[in-house]
Amino acid sequence: MKTIEYYMGLPYRIEILPDPDEGGYVVRYPDLPGCLTVGETMNDALANAEDAKRAWIAAALEDGVRIAEPESLDDYSGQFKLRIPKSLHRSLAEHAKAEGTSMNQYCLYLLSRNDALKVPN
Repeated sequence: MKTIEYYMGLPYRIEILPDPDEGGYVVRYPDLPGCLTVGETMNDALANAEDAKRAWIAAALEDGVRIAEPESLDDYSGQFKLRIPKSLHRSLAEHAKAEGTSMNQYCLYLLSRNDALKVPN
């Protein structure tokens, strides 16, 4: 049987977001549903996150709840194929050329910029 220490040692992804309503920071573990905490400072939030994770895991083990293990980046190649309209392909190529970069780099920039705008629920 896996223990609290086993799960505490796993590299769970952590999200730290400013709390615009209350101030301070909200911390959550996306792989551990409902495991979240807050802190007035980033350091407080991170310290509280470890306590919240330990308490969440302990409760899950006690209640027999399945605990997901974090996904590994090894599961992703970093590549995917995308079919787009020819007009969009031309537009992207022209914009990349104007920026003095490859279309791959330009598309990576666009995807990264727009993904960073995504606000988690």
